[in-house]
Amino acid sequence: MSAITGVGAYAPRFRISAEAFEEAWGQFHAAGVTEKAVPSADEDALTMAYEAATRALEATETDPTSIDWLGFAASRPPEAEADLTARLGAMLALSASTTRQTFTGSTRAGTRALWAGQDALEADATTALIVAADALKGDPDDGVDHAAGAGAAAFVIERDGPSEIVDRAEYAAPYPGTRFRNTGEDETQGLGITQYDRSAFTETIGGAVSGLEVDPEPEAAAIQAPDGKLPYRAAGAAGVGTDEIQAAATVHELGDLGAASVPVSLARALADGYESILAVSQGSGAGADAFVVEADGDVPTKTALEGDDPLSYAEYLRQRGVVTSGPPSGGGAYVSVPSWRRSIPQRYRLEAGRCSECGALSFPPEGACDDCGALAEYEPVELAGEGSIEAVTTISQGGAPPEFAEQQAKSGDYAAAIVALETSGASETQRANGDETVSAPAMGTDADPADFEVGDRIETTIRRIYTQEGVTRYGFKIRPTNE
Repeated sequence: MSAITGVGAYAPRFRISAEAFEEAWGQFHAAGVTEKAVPSADEDALTMAYEAATRALEATETDPTSIDWLGFAASRPPEAEADLTARLGAMLALSASTTRQTFTGSTRAGTRALWAGQDALEADATTALIVAADALKGDPDDGVDHAAGAGAAAFVIERDGPSEIVDRAEYAAPYPGTRFRNTGEDETQGLGITQYDRSAFTETIGGAVSGLEVDPEPEAAAIQAPDGKLPYRAAGAAGVGTDEIQAAATVHELGDLGAASVPVSLARALADGYESILAVSQGSGAGADAFVVEADGDVPTKTALEGDDPLSYAEYLRQRGVVTSGPPSGGGAYVSVPSWRRSIPQRYRLEAGRCSECGALSFPPEGACDDCGALAEYEPVELAGEGSIEAVTTISQGGAPPEFAEQQAKSGDYAAAIVALETSGASETQRANGDETVSAPAMGTDADPADFEVGDRIETTIRRIYTQEGVTRYGFKIRPTNE
């Protein structure tokens, strides 16, 4: 079959508790969920996919250019019609010739991508990267929204490795109306017929597991989790106990992760060292995928699933943009899509330039050299994505440029900084002297503006910048490190 050789997982830092929903609505419709992860105003399935994939590649020390097959899965991608693997591949610095596929339309999409990656390895691919990410939405008073969480998982798979996928099976039966999102709609919904939904869930999961030729005796079971109770109701159909489901469960503290539900639970089980794992995804319609993972040794993992920033219900609505008025009309700095595209190497991969005349660094690498004034060629230099703050201020309501006003309304105050970014090969001495650094403006994310101070160490990530002409611009932002 194929082997998982590296794992990455990510969940946003924001959390909202069941109690916050109960205070707002008088009740909470997501059984078994104590809190859930909430994406920041500048996060979506694509940026979370980047976070998880970066960690998987770092865990395995895999050269991104060696990835020859990329799969991206989301039941609710940020764009309904677009090849998001082109952007994701550019963010990760994959080769432009890497084969890519997008999977959507179902919460099974994550395992569909994993299976397609396996098939690619059985053909001519040597190293595949599979990423599943989701950030669900439902109507505010509906159980879908009460459970809707956010997160992502990524897997590097090769033909041999410490954790093999030894068997797989699938099953489908027509159960229309169990869960769906119609064309043009933003919220997922369902008919809410409890017994009907439960029958669809247990029949398809049981059917998929019964199709396995390997008799699974798992230590952990990663089961699709629309809420915190339904996976356990399917324990008998899956042939496992509640302890095995609990061992891998993420729904209780992250919520319903959609297409990333089973991948994130599988990532947790591998990170915790379980040697035998049953994974079963389920999607409305209805169908299920089941597969067995057996680990013989530790699988390199790098995860970031903890949250430390609780939200009130009002703050939750603001992050989602439910109670904001949207961007102001006119007045924003216009940047055409072709112009933005030319800056992608700088915005995604922090590509600076070294002046061929004096050796000084420039970012972006265009125009005359800031040091010697020469209109010379620049040698591409990749920055490390780390540095320190040289100057910083806080942008509050009314102070944001028009193109950033909507994000400010959703997320509140944010930090705007000048940072000294370092080259990948900078030594401690060069870093201290500023010999291999270049200054760049940046927006803060993932922290209160007060957490950004001059001299503090930072790292970069990729987030949403703003949307113009219906096209979302993505680029690097900064967040504090623990150095």
